[in-house]
Amino acid sequence: MRVFTVSGTQVQAGLTLPRQLPESGYVWIACSREKFQSELSNLQSTLESLTGQTLVDLHVSDLLNAQLPSRFDFSSHYDLMVFRRLAQRNNNGPSHAGHGLNASGAKNSTQVLDTDLPPNSNRQGKRSGPPVLHRIDTSPVGFAVFDRVLLSVHPSDCAVREAYAARLLASAMATAQTPDSADQRSAGARGVPASPADMMLRILSQMVDGYLDLRRELSRQLDHWQAELLNPRTRFNRWDALLQARMALHQLEALCDDQRTAVQTWTESLDTWGVGKDVRAEREHELLKIRSRDVLEHIERVVQHVRRLEHNTETAVQMHFNVQGNRTNDIMRTLTALTAIFLPLNLIAAVFGMNFEFMPWLHQASGFWWTLGGMCLIATSMGLIFWRKRYLARTGD
Repeated sequence: MRVFTVSGTQVQAGLTLPRQLPESGYVWIACSREKFQSELSNLQSTLESLTGQTLVDLHVSDLLNAQLPSRFDFSSHYDLMVFRRLAQRNNNGPSHAGHGLNASGAKNSTQVLDTDLPPNSNRQGKRSGPPVLHRIDTSPVGFAVFDRVLLSVHPSDCAVREAYAARLLASAMATAQTPDSADQRSAGARGVPASPADMMLRILSQMVDGYLDLRRELSRQLDHWQAELLNPRTRFNRWDALLQARMALHQLEALCDDQRTAVQTWTESLDTWGVGKDVRAEREHELLKIRSRDVLEHIERVVQHVRRLEHNTETAVQMHFNVQGNRTNDIMRTLTALTAIFLPLNLIAAVFGMNFEFMPWLHQASGFWWTLGGMCLIATSMGLIFWRKRYLARTGD
């Protein structure tokens, strides 16, 4: 469990639950799902002392449910957002590990990516499909957004929390080291969220943006398969893997649809917020709407890319079968032309193979050579005719 107290552009990190709110600012409580379950009573007491309210039992069940899809719900005192993250598994580490970048640009332990595959589907048995799909795993991240408290529930060893916490502390440090007040406000606006809702939206944006690395790797794998499908010198036999890839793309699209619905419902709920006449409050509320639309736009880009990959894969399969059909037609055309060439030769051989006693040229010394020459002339003439008509022309690859 990690606790961050945000006051303006100042951020303080700790490991114990706070007893009171800061004079100005808010508190972010980030814990794992196991920690949330074990410390539920303490967390409920802390929320009651800080906000005067506790989590509803149904919302507690949602935060503890590792199978819940992306969804949005609300009460009269707080909003609940469950967002399934895109996570790439590490073959040598926990199921939520992968390869990503932290705030300083160094390699991190988890890529913020995910498909809506069953959480245990990768742990039992050998799965077919692209190698990148073998490392894909999914788990929801839950947010309870109060006016001055943000409670987030993550999977165990979740690098989403660690990466954003590092970015938050680095931004606060950069803001503190900025001497100019104007630059300080600008840095704070870019790096330190102004409210719990703003922080939640920034974490969601980081989750969606993390899909880019998986998108590139999956695109390279599917491009390789498309080249194999269209290569006439290779025999493609990985249909089971291609089917698994298409199923994974469908699941990615379904996951993104759930994400889009949840964020869109949250965006619509912003219109029902009671915002005072304070200029600063109105500006922060408008920024929340802008950031929500930005997250929606990022999800839309992911959906469009997944659909484009699906379309390209289906097009490659159709082109593969069209090429196979054209190749079969070329082979049958060549065989038909060769059969037509040898038909008259077989007729001549059948005629002279009859058991008649008296036949022209049968008892002549030059009859064999005349017959053989006539057969060669007929075969050559028909071969030239078919070659001119391109029945025997060699087709390009």
